[in-house]
Amino acid sequence: MASLITEAAAASSSSSSLTLSSTDHQNHYTYEVFLSFRGEDTRSNFTDHLYTALFDRGIQTFRDADKLRRGEEISAALLKAIEESRVSIIVFSQNYASSRWCLDELIKILECRKSEGQEVIPVFYKVDPSHVRHQTGAFGDAFAMLDQCKYKGSIGKWREALSDAANLSGWTYEEDRYVRS
Repeated sequence: MASLITEAAAASSSSSSLTLSSTDHQNHYTYEVFLSFRGEDTRSNFTDHLYTALFDRGIQTFRDADKLRRGEEISAALLKAIEESRVSIIVFSQNYASSRWCLDELIKILECRKSEGQEVIPVFYKVDPSHVRHQTGAFGDAFAMLDQCKYKGSIGKWREALSDAANLSGWTYEEDRYVRS
């Protein structure tokens, strides 16, 4: 599995032109890659392997090592890391949409894509891209777990962001193999 992840990371890196000129890096970017993921689903497996593969290739990558506690807002430092990244890799997993923090990160990533030209690469880890796009299946069940009343003002923005991100070209992980989507 590690070799598959390494191959996928290398392919994503080359197809995404992650090689930065020193001028680009000094002027704007602190990180070449920002990883957005649901910790409980992928932190100790896929995302850790992806981070290591990127690190081993000398690609400066941000991943949030601290867990947010319920009720906490996304830190300003985390939002700044998104802004200061050239590329964001979004690892959609079964429970990604049950986290308002992941969804708020996603909105910020897509804002940076629009305003700064940040490249965004979705990875569909054991989820169907159409389920992300339409918030159906197990992915939809996770999304439904959000308190609809409490987050009423955000639900529409989150749905739109999920749909927009799922329409981007990326990678789909299907039982030990990757498919370009």
